[in-house]
Amino acid sequence: MKITHAEYLKSFVDPSRIDLPPLPAFAFIGRSNVGKSSLINHLVARKGLVKTSGTPGKTQMINFFLVNQSFYFVDLPGYGFATAPKAVKDGWTKMIWEFLETYPLSMIFQILDIRHLPSKEDQEFFHALVRAELPLSLIGNKVDKLGKTGMESQAAVIKKALGFGSNLLLHSSLKKLGREEILAVIEPLLLPNEPRQDR
Repeated sequence: MKITHAEYLKSFVDPSRIDLPPLPAFAFIGRSNVGKSSLINHLVARKGLVKTSGTPGKTQMINFFLVNQSFYFVDLPGYGFATAPKAVKDGWTKMIWEFLETYPLSMIFQILDIRHLPSKEDQEFFHALVRAELPLSLIGNKVDKLGKTGMESQAAVIKKALGFGSNLLLHSSLKKLGREEILAVIEPLLLPNEPRQDR
């Protein structure tokens, strides 16, 4: 799939007020500072499209990006916001779940740090998505921190811990790994007229 265009479109704090044209949409969610923004930038080959930060909880709204004029990437606030007050965390969590349960998403990509076992928040979020029967793919991010053998063995450990039977996508923004594999998941879910060659 060739991505020729990507732009920031609009942000929302109230999912009921999303007023964008209906297009296939792909949401990215994970713990704060797991690398969501860098991953999206890598997918669209635009280093600064999504603002990155070393401060957990920087993304605080539902951010829509228009890709190829024909589908959306959605950057969601991270969960497990360690430095945010409880009332703020509760508000973000409510907003995220209202969006996930009401907006017609083509796929939700839950991003995990492959170096570690899934956190309590990772596990709770994963199982909640499964119970809700929402379309879900898992991405093991930051594989550049592990060797090939290490990333494969850690992927198996993570899948076992979650009881996840499907493929765990492996990704690194730093080493430019995993882009084609993620786009291959997205490609079949696009509208028929979307370009599908020359990744």
